[in-house]
Amino acid sequence: MRNLCMTLTYDGTAYFGFQVQPGGNTIQDHLEDAIRALTGEKVKITGSGRTDAGVHARRQIFNFPTESQIPIERWCIALNSRLPSDIVVIDAIEVSADFHSRYAAKKKTYRYTINANQFPDVFNRRLQYHHHAKLDIMAMQEGLRHFIGTYDFTSFASRKSQKENHVRSVYEAWMEVDRSMCRDHPRDQGVIHIYVSGNGFLQHMVRIIVGTLLVIGEGKRKASDVPNMIAACNRSAAGPTAVSCGLMLWDLEYKKD
Repeated sequence: MRNLCMTLTYDGTAYFGFQVQPGGNTIQDHLEDAIRALTGEKVKITGSGRTDAGVHARRQIFNFPTESQIPIERWCIALNSRLPSDIVVIDAIEVSADFHSRYAAKKKTYRYTINANQFPDVFNRRLQYHHHAKLDIMAMQEGLRHFIGTYDFTSFASRKSQKENHVRSVYEAWMEVDRSMCRDHPRDQGVIHIYVSGNGFLQHMVRIIVGTLLVIGEGKRKASDVPNMIAACNRSAAGPTAVSCGLMLWDLEYKKD
């Protein structure tokens, strides 16, 4: 029995998230179907984490056991020929039998993209949230810094969260503004990328952080309110949940062993 580990990238627009759902049409469903079509085996893959419906991944990791002797260098092409065009396997390696793609991950990074120009970008609309009004970007940057640290993030977790422990560590959080697509117009502010890295994330956590930053950017809350929002441990204390299309699982870091 071999344990194979693969790197995956996908546009999540058409899918109900990564993990298997009763209604089907998830990334996991399509991967397991492709593996079964290739090897004849019915396997259950293990992903590095879940992504919600409509969320994308630049780098998602999964592993699975197989008795197939297909050479490792042939797996990517073989699976991609059996997958939809918006799901692509980009790397495959053989790992030790005890490797677990979720438990071995020590840092995850998500990116959320906001188009802060006056008009939406028709070509990138599936990967961005277009905000209709001007934002105070400096206030958003100040608010984002307050999330760095180890806290109980109950205020920033979905009310449907089933985790018993809501304590998480955010190692880094930063913003980048790309003005390359701006017109020569005072209304255009560029495309804002918000990055958040940590040891793990609760359901909707990054999207609620972004929703809170948007409220701050609109001037409805202050950046200095964030510590009190966190301390409240109450979902109603934080901002709304930002739409899923702007979120992408950006990167993963694994233990060296």
